[in-house]
Amino acid sequence: MTSEQIASLEPALRRLLEKFAHCFEDRRTRSHWQKYVLGLLSDVPRKSIEPIALAAGVAVRTLQEFLSQHRWDHERAEATLQRLVADEHGTSEAMGVIDSCGHPKQGRKTPGVQRQWCGETGKVDNCVVGQHLLYTDNAGGNPFSCLVASDLYLPRSWARDRSRRREAGIPEGLAFRPKWQIAVDQVARAVGQGVRFSWLVFDEEYGRVPAFWRALDRLGQRTVGEVPSDFSCWATPPVCQSLRAEHEAKEVRHLARYSPVFRNQPWRTVTVKTTTRERVRLRVKAARVQMVAEAHDHRRAPSVPTDRRYWLIVTEHVRTGERKYWVSNASAATEVGEMLTAALARWHIEKWFERAKQQAGFGAFEVRTYRSLIRHWLSSRLAMFFLARETRRLRGEKSADHAGTGGRRGQQRGLETVASHAEQLGSAAGVRSVSSAA
Repeated sequence: MTSEQIASLEPALRRLLEKFAHCFEDRRTRSHWQKYVLGLLSDVPRKSIEPIALAAGVAVRTLQEFLSQHRWDHERAEATLQRLVADEHGTSEAMGVIDSCGHPKQGRKTPGVQRQWCGETGKVDNCVVGQHLLYTDNAGGNPFSCLVASDLYLPRSWARDRSRRREAGIPEGLAFRPKWQIAVDQVARAVGQGVRFSWLVFDEEYGRVPAFWRALDRLGQRTVGEVPSDFSCWATPPVCQSLRAEHEAKEVRHLARYSPVFRNQPWRTVTVKTTTRERVRLRVKAARVQMVAEAHDHRRAPSVPTDRRYWLIVTEHVRTGERKYWVSNASAATEVGEMLTAALARWHIEKWFERAKQQAGFGAFEVRTYRSLIRHWLSSRLAMFFLARETRRLRGEKSADHAGTGGRRGQQRGLETVASHAEQLGSAAGVRSVSSAA
């Protein structure tokens, strides 16, 4: 966007930021946030603090201090964003997608950076990893999506290094937690602000942990997620608790091949939507199983099964033959097709990450403090929310309200630019351009 177009967006963004006024002690600080978000929406080649400040005509140090030192409550701002999502986009079909995202970074100063798995590069790399929760209304043609929670995954090496923590401003209460524990807390926070999910979905990194399933059960949340082939459960209840192999839980790959519950069941073929345009054909078998509630302790005590039963779904891609395993805590009456449709909706968050990095600088942070990082992520998420919100609003307006038919032409041109950006965002922003909607 040009400087004129950026300026034309300010009234619309200002109206949105007024809803966050209670999170700021100083109006000037809120004006810095407005400039920073507008900079993330702009076409500056690198969306970090210095280029944004120079483009906005603000001292670089001012924006640095805005992210790292100025007094404003970013946790309260995230809660406000969650309430806006719940109030404006709540639907009985809404889904939550749990995932982590790695951002390659050089050096060792960025909070949480170390050599670890980075999904962006597809290998172990020097990176920062964030744990995120996406909300999507899962609409057929124009899904609305918004990242409602983002937290830093703090590796053990960082959690134990006092001097490094102090230099990066890591809060005293922030300890190492596995990603699944962070995800459970994120879901609880969002639900506490009124966000409701028909389904929660996730990949096998989370599904492999029985404690994660039990935590989501306690939240009363319906879930379906992928599990690895060595995930263990019982297809039929064990007749007794014993260390003998025939009474122990079995890996799902073996259950699918040898258990009579699956072996005597014919494959059936289903067609499932994976994106707004793509569908896949899968061969499917499904049965109710029991998970491991308590694992055996070094072979001194037998594993204990859960009292409740879960779905175990085995899928085989008709074209490629790829086999996957899924578990769900949905009721026994739930259709397998419904569970698979939910399970394969993880593409929403993959698309959101892709577009947010391209259009709102989600991974472009160059910061050295924890607070700056969290505030950058929040600002980028708000920028994406702003794109989706404004273009969806314009799409619903009558043609007489569009640019060229009256009103403030500069502002309308800016909003047309937002619509153009949303068209590029596709399903991530969840809207069409003004011209295609008219």
